[in-house]
Amino acid sequence: MTLQEEIIKQLGTKPTINPQEEIRKSITFLKDYLKKYPFLKTFVLGISGGQDSTLAGRLAQLTMEEMRQETGDLDYKFIAVRLPYGAQADEADAKRALTFIRPDSSLSVNIKGAVDAQVSALEAAGVMISDFNKGNIKARQRMITQYGIAGDNHGAVIGTDHAAENITGFFTKFGDGGADIVPLFRLNKRQGKLLLKELGAEEALYLKIPTADLEDGKPLIADEVALGVTYDDIDDYLEGKQISEKAQATIETWWHKTQHKRHLPITILDDFWK
Repeated sequence: MTLQEEIIKQLGTKPTINPQEEIRKSITFLKDYLKKYPFLKTFVLGISGGQDSTLAGRLAQLTMEEMRQETGDLDYKFIAVRLPYGAQADEADAKRALTFIRPDSSLSVNIKGAVDAQVSALEAAGVMISDFNKGNIKARQRMITQYGIAGDNHGAVIGTDHAAENITGFFTKFGDGGADIVPLFRLNKRQGKLLLKELGAEEALYLKIPTADLEDGKPLIADEVALGVTYDDIDDYLEGKQISEKAQATIETWWHKTQHKRHLPITILDDFWK
């Protein structure tokens, strides 16, 4: 088995999908999770205005609507959270996403004060925080905030990790990578777009250039620039297609380099060392 085949097997990607079937599969998955843990009544998700959180958010909202209808329990709800660091350049995109998602509840928590206080405290202790490191602190603070909201609402936090992000490790360890449940896992980037189209999203919500937007010095830098490879190449790779040697090498290098992010935490019983 080639490395490409091994990765495809691990991430569960398919060369083609039926968007309606995948939408139903994700909603059923989220409902089954709630039924398994009946003390959970809420899903919480940070909404950035990008494709992934928009899709996961709409799926979460549809899940809660079905749960209320099926059980008669009106406590089931989805909370969408805006988590800006100061003034976000793409705030209009986030508002557009919220209009599409139509969440049961929407909150906004500005993380700038918490992040800046943490950076100041570290620097006062002699730890110099780079812009890149600060970006990871932002991502972790966003997850701290989501868990704070979930903890007050008998909730679980939804993550937006999907195959095209997972293969490159393009998420922050214990930040956006630290969620309870990830309904988009198995889908690549273009397949996520197909689901949004099927759900009736306007083009602006799935044609927006993907960006993590974590570094102050590189605002809205495109994921593809940061990764050095296009999502089309990543998606083709995940669908079992042949791509250029350069693109394949870049993808597989990211896979090996970020393996530690996909297995948390490492224990003495793991075969991690082999």
